[in-house]
Amino acid sequence: MRDSARNGRTASGNGESELPGVWAAYGRLLQHLRKQAGLSQQALGDAIGYSLEQVASVEQGRRPAKATFTLAADRALEARGVLEVLQDEVERAKLPRFFRDFALLEAEALSRFSYDPLLVPGLLQTQAYAQTLLEAHFPPLDEEIIEQRVSGRLARQALLARRSPPMVFVFIVEEGALRRTVGSAAVMREQLRHLLTCSQMRNVEVQVMPTTRGAHSGLNGPMVLVESTDRRQHVYVEAQDVVSVRSDRNEVSEFWLRYGMLRSQALNSEDSSHLIQRMAGEP
Repeated sequence: MRDSARNGRTASGNGESELPGVWAAYGRLLQHLRKQAGLSQQALGDAIGYSLEQVASVEQGRRPAKATFTLAADRALEARGVLEVLQDEVERAKLPRFFRDFALLEAEALSRFSYDPLLVPGLLQTQAYAQTLLEAHFPPLDEEIIEQRVSGRLARQALLARRSPPMVFVFIVEEGALRRTVGSAAVMREQLRHLLTCSQMRNVEVQVMPTTRGAHSGLNGPMVLVESTDRRQHVYVEAQDVVSVRSDRNEVSEFWLRYGMLRSQALNSEDSSHLIQRMAGEP
C-alpha cells in the first residue's frame, strides 16, 4: 500500500513510481468537458463546492476524484454520466498496485468466500479500523496515501450491496482477530457492531473460528476464493503484500475442499453472532 502523489512519482522508496493512468485520463476528460462548457477551473470549483487547487489537482491527475466530486461535476457540466462511468476505475486505482487486478476479478464475481486469521477482512472494516491499520504500516505511509487507501477500501464495500447480479459472501474470521484491539476499545466496539450489522444482510454470512478449535488447516494462512460469472473459480492468497492468484482446477479444488472443512469447524452464523455480541458488550 504505497505510493505518493508528488509530481507523478513516489517521494520515497515505498513502491509504486507512477500515479494511476486512469486518474490522468479522468483529469483530461474533466478538463475537456470544462472547456467545452466555457468554465475556468475556479468557476467549476465554485459551482461544485471545491477549491481551485482541488479542481486543478484532479485535472492534472495528481489527486483522484471522490464520488461526490464526480456527481457534482457531472451535473454542473451536463456530462450525462460520462464522468460517473470512470468512477469505479478511479476508486479501484486507490488500492495498492498488487491488489488491483484481483479487485477487478472480485468486482465481477458471483461469490466470495474468505478465511482471515489475523484481521477483520477489508470488506467488513470500519473507517476507524482501516485508518488505524494503515497508520501502523511500516515504513510509514504519506498521509495522502493513507486517505486514498482508506477511501479505496471503503469504496470496495459497495460490493456487499450489489444487486445486479447479487453477490454471495462468506467470511470466516479467527476469534483472535476479533479480540485484537486495533486502535482502541471504542474502535473495536464499533467494528464488532459493524460486523453484526453486515452479518444481518441476506447475502452475507460471518462465521467465527473459535480459539478452542486448536489446530486446523486454515492456520497455514489467509485465503479468498471467488467464482466468476462464467463459473470459473479462483483463489487469492496474500502475505506481506506478496500475492498469488491460482485458477488451475486441481489447485483450486483443494482450496475449496479445505474451505468447506473450515466452514464445518467454525461456529455457525447464529453462534458467531452471539459471540460477537458478547465481545461488543451487547446483551
